[in-house]
Amino acid sequence: MSLFTPARRGARAFGRAAAACALSTLAAPLPALACATCGCSLSTDAAMGYSAAPGWRVNLQYDFINQDQLRSGTHSVSAASVAALNPAAAQEVEHDTINRYLTLGIGYTPSPEWNFNLQIPYIDRSHTTYGAATPDQLTADNLSGATVSSLGDIKFLAAWQGLLPTHNLGLQLGVKLPTGRYGGPNADGSGTVGRDPVAFTRGPNAQQPSPGNLLDTSLQPGTGSTDLIVGAYFYQAVSQDFDAFVSGQFQAAVAHRLDTPGADYRPGNLASLSFGLRDEAHPDWVPQLQVNVTRKSHDQGALADTADTAGTVAYLSPGIAVTLAKGWQVYGFVQLPVYSRLDGYQLFPHWTASAGISTAF
Repeated sequence: MSLFTPARRGARAFGRAAAACALSTLAAPLPALACATCGCSLSTDAAMGYSAAPGWRVNLQYDFINQDQLRSGTHSVSAASVAALNPAAAQEVEHDTINRYLTLGIGYTPSPEWNFNLQIPYIDRSHTTYGAATPDQLTADNLSGATVSSLGDIKFLAAWQGLLPTHNLGLQLGVKLPTGRYGGPNADGSGTVGRDPVAFTRGPNAQQPSPGNLLDTSLQPGTGSTDLIVGAYFYQAVSQDFDAFVSGQFQAAVAHRLDTPGADYRPGNLASLSFGLRDEAHPDWVPQLQVNVTRKSHDQGALADTADTAGTVAYLSPGIAVTLAKGWQVYGFVQLPVYSRLDGYQLFPHWTASAGISTAF
């Protein structure tokens, strides 16, 4: 189905990708991490090509995010400088967080005006920290580690594409559900809250009695919150061979299960904007370039690390989508951070990578 005039080769190629997913800038899971915006911000819809063609699409995406540098504001900082911030008491110093997300997306487009998408993420995360440490305690024997392997928070979005006759403008409404494990120790350390929170498995923190051995609430596979998601996207041929797109979303918790005094947690609001170009000169292999900008506000509550969970980041994301056979696509992208302004002291990646395979029927 061509969304533009038959003479526009690029527009025809953009329209060939059947049953586009309804998620745009938040197509991959974005759990609350010990970083302002370290979830994948790639626009998977644009990577595969938006479409209003009726049918089903199944997509499997893998994202790799290695948060291996400490940053504050717009620059990197050393672990020793963070440990020396408070001479009167030990300071929390994180070492590394490696995130691997595998997300199953199931999309259905009953008509050119509507599409629906379900995103089911599986999270594999390893996290290491020195805990509360002084500069002379930044040694291997003081390093504690935890491994998270669990279902994350599921998302469901609906998109309406009926505003324009070309169906290239979509409005989105969706929800994120608290399906992942969440919680941790309560604020005074006397008990556990949430649902089956993950604990440290090695190092000094693992030797602590429960709940002192539990991983921080912001690093659990789920947030315990129900979030509302609103968004919009627009795509258009801009020349014979190039198509452009822009998409944005806003996500905010409207209910949170961790809501009792001394044991409350609400993830910060998340706003994302993506825009870019697709080179459609060769429809079977489509080079692309995206710019992905994300702004996250502070987490809130007694269990939140409010000082170290807000910021703004921007990525330059080159990639390519390749048609393997009729109805099958693969794609790969690298996200390179070009700007970050992070509140407090946060772990941040030097780069991230995403790859996926998709079929339409």
